[in-house]
Amino acid sequence: QVQLVESGGGLVQPGGSLRLSCAASGIMFSISAMGWYRQAPGKQRESVASISSRGSTYYSASVKGRFTISRDNAKNMVYLQMNSLKPEDTAVYYCNAEPPRNNWGQGTQVTVSS
Repeated sequence: QVQLVESGGGLVQPGGSLRLSCAASGIMFSISAMGWYRQAPGKQRESVASISSRGSTYYSASVKGRFTISRDNAKNMVYLQMNSLKPEDTAVYYCNAEPPRNNWGQGTQVTVSS
């Protein structure tokens, strides 16, 4: 069974940075593309960034140039470095395979506010 545990969220001022982490299990991690997703209040969950098994990355237009996704296959971990955060980045952030499996973790709350 797929298990995904996200961490690293918090409250940060506009312009600040956060690094999110995701521990994945129950998945053939090293050969799976992985992604970060977010869901803001009243909005649908959206893809933010993804990384292939070989390290190729994709970013949504709204975060490109500010966020960096990375992975550590030895540890089954995925990371999201978020810089220059904006209030519109406020959301619950989730990781999952790309395309996503049915199981989702609890997510980690990111709040960008002064």
